[in-house]
Amino acid sequence: MRRLRAEAGRQGVPIAAVVRDAVDRVVPGDARSRHEAFQRALAAAGRLDSGTGDVAERHDEIAGEIGW
Repeated sequence: MRRLRAEAGRQGVPIAAVVRDAVDRVVPGDARSRHEAFQRALAAAGRLDSGTGDVAERHDEIAGEIGW
C-alpha cells in the first residue's frame, strides 16, 4: 500500500488510477470487453448504500483498513 500511495502521489492521481493502469498493463483485454465492463460498473454505481455517507471521500483510507 505504501508503494501505491507513493506512486499515486508522484503522478498526482488517486491510488485507484494507479491500480487501474497497472491492471490494464498486466491483464490486457480487448476494447469491447473493457467497454462492457465499464458499462456494468456505471450501471452498478449508486445501487448500494454503505450507511456512512463518506465512502467516496474516504475510499483510499477504507481500502487500506481492509488490507487491500
